[in-house]
Amino acid sequence: MFFKNYLVFVPGIILAFVLYSLSQGFNNIIGIDLLGYSRSPISTAMIAILLGIFFGNFFKIRESFQKGLDFSRDYILKLGIICLGIQLKPFEFIEFGKIAIPLILICIVSVLIVIKLLVKKLQIPTRMAYLISIGSCVCGTTAIMATAPVIKANKSEISYAIANITLFGILSMMFYPYFSNLYFEGNSLFTGLFLGTAIHETSQVAAAGLIYDQQYNSPETLNIATVTKLLRNTFLIVMIPFFAFLYNRGQVKEKGYSILYIFPYFILGFVGMIILRNVGDEVFSTSNNWIEMINFVKASSKIFLTMAMAAIGLSTNLKDIRNMGYKPFVVGFTAMLTVGVVSIITIETYIKFFI
Repeated sequence: MFFKNYLVFVPGIILAFVLYSLSQGFNNIIGIDLLGYSRSPISTAMIAILLGIFFGNFFKIRESFQKGLDFSRDYILKLGIICLGIQLKPFEFIEFGKIAIPLILICIVSVLIVIKLLVKKLQIPTRMAYLISIGSCVCGTTAIMATAPVIKANKSEISYAIANITLFGILSMMFYPYFSNLYFEGNSLFTGLFLGTAIHETSQVAAAGLIYDQQYNSPETLNIATVTKLLRNTFLIVMIPFFAFLYNRGQVKEKGYSILYIFPYFILGFVGMIILRNVGDEVFSTSNNWIEMINFVKASSKIFLTMAMAAIGLSTNLKDIRNMGYKPFVVGFTAMLTVGVVSIITIETYIKFFI
């Protein structure tokens, strides 16, 4: 009975892995065999997302695959992010955090101000505006789903907000790695900070960092983007109670909202992997087995992340995005531009005064 309950996830997980394998195969054929590079300049994660979107919208995905795809999108993604921690050292985490936290705060405040002004002009429903705001400035769909019950958002408002975040998150995920490489002239620190603050979803940031790593051979950028995004995710603990207060002020208080429910626990796994790496380096520094284990975990993280990207692509419904209407589209586009521009301005200010 125990195993039977978990077998429902297998078909979708296998499908995500098949798309990963296809993506890797296409990548090798195009980048190495056709273009003649020793290492393909094309991102496997990008191909996986595009293949997923294609198959998910032009073919009907059977219901039997859905639970496994949801599992891949949520849990295999988190497992991939946890495994990324093997590449980092504690002092690096602290170093990124000192720069990232002020940057994150500035981006959050700027997006909230701009969206508030825009919502008044376009007269978008308050609950939808809240959902788009928190999705844009904190962590995308996760923030929307966590905030929705607090402000009593209905299914239509949730769907619109998620479609909005999905559309602009995917656009920024595909465009920003190439833009940031040109703008920051290949600087891994500034590029990672930008990707971690300017893209909505954790999965989209991971994909953008992976695309950048695969395009420009920069694992440091992937690490910095991931750390920055994970730090940004923790602001849910503050933002959701704040939004609940704003929405419910003046009303009768109902049952409280638990911070334990919204805390992204996989961050603890990510930090645990950093600690494991550093303890292991001290104890097994000369061991070939330890080095092989590190390389295995690194490779596994990229496989898990690419599987999650394929699952996200398969779950992206282009009809939902098309049916949003222009007002949420304007708000979402403005939020994307705002967080991107503010991130660049803040990073440039840091460069000018502290470097």
